[in-house]
Amino acid sequence: MATPIKEWSKLEVRAVVRFLFSKGTKPSGIRKQIAETYGEGAMSRSRVYQWCAWFGEGRTSLGDEPKSGRPKTLTNEENTTRVDELIRCDRRMKIREVALKLEIPKRTVHEIVHDTLGYRKVSARWVPKMDHKLQRVEISQRLLHRCQQDNRDEDTTHIGVGHGGDFQANNNLFDNLITGDETWVHLNTPETKRDSMTWNYPSSPVTKKFKVQRSAAKVMANAKMSLMLKMRIVTSQARRKQMLTNLALHQMCEHLKMEQGDPLHVSPLAKLQRI
Repeated sequence: MATPIKEWSKLEVRAVVRFLFSKGTKPSGIRKQIAETYGEGAMSRSRVYQWCAWFGEGRTSLGDEPKSGRPKTLTNEENTTRVDELIRCDRRMKIREVALKLEIPKRTVHEIVHDTLGYRKVSARWVPKMDHKLQRVEISQRLLHRCQQDNRDEDTTHIGVGHGGDFQANNNLFDNLITGDETWVHLNTPETKRDSMTWNYPSSPVTKKFKVQRSAAKVMANAKMSLMLKMRIVTSQARRKQMLTNLALHQMCEHLKMEQGDPLHVSPLAKLQRI
């Protein structure tokens, strides 16, 4: 038995296939002779049949046909500039919209936006409404103006409610500011799941409870911490000071009556207005 050839090339084996095919040898016979001469790994059975079919169609070249190779990438400087200009014009534009407008694949746009340009799409941070900001600025300016005016006026005394319920005089405006808040109060607020937590052993049975929703009926609770009135009092006249103090107390009581006002809504449940 002949020794197989150890060193060979693809063109050499293909030339042998063409020679034997032109002699009328069947593909199975060609495969057998190539395996005996060049070894089993020279050319597979399917490749022998494939080359025989090509030679039968009139092919004469033994080399590989030119291939298209790796597709040309679209991530170039020109497309990067175009994508950057679109995003700068409309920073809310989506990748799909950019791809449709520039007629390039969406995957390429994604690579340019995230990897090349380094863009990251983030949402805006929630802030108070502009009306709230303007209102806070206006109130702050009024308080600042009032504080500056009180500092220039040495005869001004503030009369207000102290921590013990007594009426006191105070020249510091910031100690006489009114603090208040309001909140909705449900008529029925069931115990939460966290409130019902208890310490148990691992072997203890699981405690069960019914799930109860908060009542839909609710009322508005309005809380005011204190009420201050400002009056001009001449400190050198004791009797007049006492008289004006009594007048201030009367005005304070009238102001409390006016604070009650009308309900926030016409529902009969809105009976709790102040705590």
